[in-house]
Amino acid sequence: MYKIVRAEELAANIYLMDVEAPRVAKSCDPGQFLIVRKDEDSERIPLTICDYDRAAGTVTIVVQVVGAATEMMRGMKAGDSFHDVVGPLGCPSEFVNEDLGSLRSKKMLFVAGGLGTAPVYPQVKWLHERGIDADVIIGAKTKDLVIMEDEMKAVAGNLYVTTDDGSYGRSGMVTKVIDDLIGEEGKSYDVCVAIGPMIMMKFVCLTTKKYDLPTIVSMNPIMVDGTGMCGACRLTVDGEVKFACVDGPEFDGHKVDFDQAMKRQQIYKTEEGRAFLKAQEGNTHHGGCGNCGGND
Repeated sequence: MYKIVRAEELAANIYLMDVEAPRVAKSCDPGQFLIVRKDEDSERIPLTICDYDRAAGTVTIVVQVVGAATEMMRGMKAGDSFHDVVGPLGCPSEFVNEDLGSLRSKKMLFVAGGLGTAPVYPQVKWLHERGIDADVIIGAKTKDLVIMEDEMKAVAGNLYVTTDDGSYGRSGMVTKVIDDLIGEEGKSYDVCVAIGPMIMMKFVCLTTKKYDLPTIVSMNPIMVDGTGMCGACRLTVDGEVKFACVDGPEFDGHKVDFDQAMKRQQIYKTEEGRAFLKAQEGNTHHGGCGNCGGND
């Protein structure tokens, strides 16, 4: 069992939890995710690691209530336990393995949309701990849905908060802030990392492409079982079939076929749609271990 040592509501239907998982905390890196189950009969839920404390042996997750399994997690509090916490899974963010000297010479921009603030935070924190300050844009529909602002402010070089309705911070979507920073305020960046809803990442990539700004995106929104076996996170990157959970979750955003991924995500939601995709995609429907070529 994996004990919850802290639980709090960040916004409506969004909850943060610190969970005792020493093995995960010891070996995880920014960009990776884990899978949790509330009890032995519960659905497996892949969640990006929002933070970790190696000394305390805890990992931090942020859960948005969107279905039956996450609804069951809504009422969990400090002292309660998860039946399973499996991880770390997926590949760490690329910059984790970069030479620090080279990394310090780069100007980095992070764009976090909604719940995407949670996986952006550990990346920015990791950089800050190594003396590298990055600019961060947090976007949300309204002021009430802005999360982790204080935590991000403590580790970001510059933090820009924007709301779609103008109720807090700047007014407009994150793409407008990118245009303002680069096009109007003369800022320049070497790389952008964007994490959030699929549609947001698509339009961030269309925006950064105008400025020839390399952009990394996290495809964790399309993951389901976290092993590649369900076929949910199959996508096309630069003409090749990839699986977000075993090959990613991060990819070159300018090479991701977002339109295909979003259309496929909608089809996958129904049993009939999953059967259709399995028949259509054959042995590329599943990712499995990433080496077996899938199975029928």
